[in-house]
Amino acid sequence: MNAAVDAALEAIAAATDSAALKAVRSAHAGEASPLAALNGSLRSVPNDQKAALGKLVGQARGRVAKALSEREGEIVAAETEARLAAEAIDVTAVPLRRVPGARHPLTLLQDRVSDIFVGMGWEIAEGPEVESEWFNFDALNFDADHPARAMQDTFFVEPLESHLVLRTHTSPVQVRSLLERELPVYVLAPGRVYRTDELDATHTPVFMQFEGLAVDKGLTMAHLRGTLDHFVKSVFGDDAKVRLRPSYFPFTEPSAELDFWHPTFKDGPRWIEWGGCGMINPNVLRSAGIDPEVYSGFAFGMGVERGLMLRDGVQDMREMVEGDVRFSQQFGMVV
Repeated sequence: MNAAVDAALEAIAAATDSAALKAVRSAHAGEASPLAALNGSLRSVPNDQKAALGKLVGQARGRVAKALSEREGEIVAAETEARLAAEAIDVTAVPLRRVPGARHPLTLLQDRVSDIFVGMGWEIAEGPEVESEWFNFDALNFDADHPARAMQDTFFVEPLESHLVLRTHTSPVQVRSLLERELPVYVLAPGRVYRTDELDATHTPVFMQFEGLAVDKGLTMAHLRGTLDHFVKSVFGDDAKVRLRPSYFPFTEPSAELDFWHPTFKDGPRWIEWGGCGMINPNVLRSAGIDPEVYSGFAFGMGVERGLMLRDGVQDMREMVEGDVRFSQQFGMVV
């Protein structure tokens, strides 16, 4: 009996957690334990010896039960203290702050431009970025030997016999709009375009444009100028204004370079060049099945990146494409 008690007390003292103590309880105080077997053997002890032996067995079981209870209290207290320590929070520590993202300023400016033209009753049009050479060049009156078709200017998609390119402007969307929509047409085509430029402070091979197209009866350069004048005032303030300088583009005739008076330019108010425009070339209208004797139209196009540089004083175009969230955060958390 003493050996059974000593073994139980030794096992209880060695238990280090609740699971180990539960196993000890089962082995030394359960129905299959040595002490339980001794208690069961009292049935075969002579009556005159049962009282004395029963007292000894009871005392032995009591010692084991008391040791189990005391060890259980110690283990529960230790485990509770360890859990509280693990869950403790240092209220004096600097908290970990989640850095929020921000919408890219190019996206914000493109949305702003779209809102201006939607406010004038125009529609937003989109098209594929992998474009047919016919839509990208031929339908826009580019000659077969025009320099813009060369591989040093344009990304061609292999095999070359597919006559597919990464669009060099969003003008193909204008042609698609003329083919797909009923006249009159007033659409703005914003989107990503591709040219074989090296990435530097003022160039990037992938950039964003927005181009406008209006085709209706009786449209003139006066309508074009009035549209652009309203647009630049909406973006740069009421003191902004436009002027048109004669130029040349295959898809417009007459053509003009758009300058606008920048009233808040960092080096002082001045005229800034920002894109091209003009009346749609009759050949472009004919390629879309429109009679140039009945309808006329105008078109214009500007770069979103250049617009951001002019409006917000961004000096290096590489900052716009490197993906550093700190660049976007400067422009505020606009949703």
